[in-house]
Formats: sequence, structure tokens, C-alpha cells
Amino acid sequence: MSTMIETLKLYLQYPFVRYALIVGVLIALCSSLLGVTLVLKRFSFIGDGLSHVAFGAMAVAAVLNLSDSMIFVLPATVLCAILLLRTGQNTKIKGDAAIAMISVGALAIGYLLMNLFSTSSNLSGDVCSTLFGSTSILTLTKTEVWLCAVLSVIVVITFILFYNKIFAVTFDEGFAQATGVKAGMYNLLIAVIIAVIIVLAMNLVGSLLISALVIFPALSAMRLFKSFRSVTICSAMLSVICALTGILISILAGTPVGSTIVAVDIAAFALFSLLGSLKGGVRFSMIQK
Repeated sequence: MSTMIETLKLYLQYPFVRYALIVGVLIALCSSLLGVTLVLKRFSFIGDGLSHVAFGAMAVAAVLNLSDSMIFVLPATVLCAILLLRTGQNTKIKGDAAIAMISVGALAIGYLLMNLFSTSSNLSGDVCSTLFGSTSILTLTKTEVWLCAVLSVIVVITFILFYNKIFAVTFDEGFAQATGVKAGMYNLLIAVIIAVIIVLAMNLVGSLLISALVIFPALSAMRLFKSFRSVTICSAMLSVICALTGILISILAGTPVGSTIVAVDIAAFALFSLLGSLKGGVRFSMIQK
């Protein structure tokens, strides 16, 4: 035990490790806040679709030799989030089909572009890092950390300011519209926030594992708690704890960061499911706020 503590102290002396911990906590917090809303609205898969869009956008940014890929990746992902929302509502191609089309298409085109135009000598390593986040979080610069911090603060403040409206739109969109809430606008806001979270989370767990950060903490919290507020708070706390634990384990054991965090999330879900069954199979209630 003392050896592990000494090893951690040694690693924490390096700035890139501290950056990884800070970014990991911020991303875990942001992704968990809207995870409950996405699960309840049956929008869980949109995170997976947008993560593939972000991968394709990152490939385009690499081909264009952009010094800061975020300049291109973030607007492209936000635009696709808006298009997915509009497509799901107003066209012949319904939401799940549109998500599947964009998801697979962006992933395929991104990989094709990386193969055709990449100047890297380790293409397989670059693709693996982008998809699974194996090392990218350990190469963050101070500027990237500050950008992540600013965007995370904006996401958290936005969620707090519009909490009541998001709650109303989540549970009964028709009733919310009848009471004067602009449901379309708040659905759009949710889509934009999710797009921002997806782009931030790519450095942590990679584009293929992002949905786990959004879904697992929310589902775990629902095993034990009834109200929307308590589930959201529990989800946020659990997500932060799992992210910290996963990063620390990956540092000590030398395992991929993203996969380790998701493995910890899965273990937490199993534990909460067990506790929920022991408690008598608590069901999530949509009545309480």
C-alpha cells in the first residue's frame, strides 16, 4: 500500500498527470449532468452518434493540418447535433435511422481520410488513441486544459440556470409546451451541450467509449434513488469518483485510461444494481422533482 502511495506521489509531480486528473473530473461531471435526461428521453444513442461525427471531424482537421483541431471539431459536432434533432422531428428519416447513418458514415469517412492523407508513421496508433483514448489525455497542453475548464464551467452553469426547463422537457414535453415552455429550444440546447461534452470527452475515453460516461452513472443512480434531482446529484458524484479511480488505476497498472474508467463505471453499476435489489427493487419515479 505504501509503495502505491509513493508511486502516486511520484506521478503527481508531473504536470501532464495533474492535467489528466483535472480534465477527467470536469468531463465526468459534465457528461453525468445530462446523462439522466438523455436516458429518460431515450436519446442515449445520440452520444454514440455524435462521438463518431467528432472522430470524422478530427480526421478532417488532421488532413487540413489545423494546429488546433477544436476549431473545426466543435462547430462540426454541434452542427450535426442540431441537424439530428431537426431530422428526427421533421423528415422521413426518423431519429434512430438518422443517428445510425451519420454515425457509421462519419466513422467510415474519418478512417478513410486518415488512411489516404495521414502523414503519421504510426497510423494504427493514432486511430486507436482517437477511438479509445489510450494516451491522448496524457498529452494535454495547458491551453487545452484551460479550454476544457472554461467549456465545462459554461455547461454546468447552463444546466443549473435551465434546470427547471430541462426537467419539464425531459418528463412531459407536451405539457411543457402547453404551459409556455419552448420545448424545441430547450431540446436544441440539450443537443448543443451534449455535442460540447462529446468533443471534450474524446481526449478522456475516445470516441467509441463516450456513451459510457453519459449512460452508466445515470443508470447506476436510478437503481437507488427516486427523484430527478437526487438521481442527477448521485450520477454526478459517482461519475467523478469513477473517473478519478479509473485514471489512478490506469496510472498505477499501466492500462488504457478510457477502458479503465469504463470498467470502473461497469463495476459501479453492478454494485448499485445489487444494492437496489437488496433495497427491494426501487423504481425510478417521474413524479418527484
